[in-house]
Amino acid sequence: MREILLGVLASLFFAVTFILNRSMEISGGSWLWSSSLRYFFMVPFLIIIVYYRKGISTTFKELKTAPAPWLVWSFVGFVLFYAPLTFAAAYGPGWLISGMWQFTIVAGVILAPLFTLKVGNRIIKQKIPLVSLYISFVILIGIILIQIPNTQTISLNMILLGILPVLVAAFAYPLGNRKMMGHLEGRLDTFQRVLGMTIASMPAWILLSIYAIFTVGLPSAGQVVQSLIVAVSSGVIATILFFMATDRVRDHQGKLAAVEATQSTEIIFVIIGEMFLLHVPLPAPIALAGLGIIILGMFLHSYYTKILNTRVQTLKSKNNT
Repeated sequence: MREILLGVLASLFFAVTFILNRSMEISGGSWLWSSSLRYFFMVPFLIIIVYYRKGISTTFKELKTAPAPWLVWSFVGFVLFYAPLTFAAAYGPGWLISGMWQFTIVAGVILAPLFTLKVGNRIIKQKIPLVSLYISFVILIGIILIQIPNTQTISLNMILLGILPVLVAAFAYPLGNRKMMGHLEGRLDTFQRVLGMTIASMPAWILLSIYAIFTVGLPSAGQVVQSLIVAVSSGVIATILFFMATDRVRDHQGKLAAVEATQSTEIIFVIIGEMFLLHVPLPAPIALAGLGIIILGMFLHSYYTKILNTRVQTLKSKNNT
């Protein structure tokens, strides 16, 4: 249950991404800077946190020992996650991007067979947790209901440039996150892992920013400030909270799916934020019904996770006796 609460809190800070990315696009800012500036700003904050926790040397030692997994899965989990999201913000409204992003709930469950679990000397291939998948589909129904009032405004161009990039991001984020957890096997804590992945993704962000200089010029002061806010809120606070929650349940696909499902609450925070900051009107009744279904799905995930925890504790008690 504690991991679920961490995930919901992370989604609150993640919501800032969708609101401010749309705000930056409306004001003429380029997605190239919206994506790269966030990770540039994350580095000093993360270094300070990890240094204070006396974990700098261990982090860099892990990076030097096996740079290839870091470069590959950081690119997948950070670059293929955030660059498509900011790109999509240029072609679709915030409600569409944040709504489609929730597909990551189902994507995370579907990815389960790509991972293994070591039990003693045995390597067991993970299976798709069907109950978690069914519950995730309940949440997906709620997300679809939220989008229905706006379907008349969706064009083919918006589908290709606003929806498909988000689907790429929806698979890339849980895949990169889980693969790095599997590679590290608990050798680094959450703060160190986020710092390491951010540093490993720097080559891509540097290339992207160089391309931005020659194509769109330097970012405006407003975009720099908003990117800094996104970096602190979504990049540092939300990412650390979410990775902390997934770290705690990394060996159980059902619980991991429940934590990843907490991202569905982002759309609730985005709608509220857009109403107050971007003056977006209150959603239609069918969209509000969708919000209710999302909340119901979250309760189902929490309840199922509680049942799993009870079973685990019962098995441990029997083994001890």
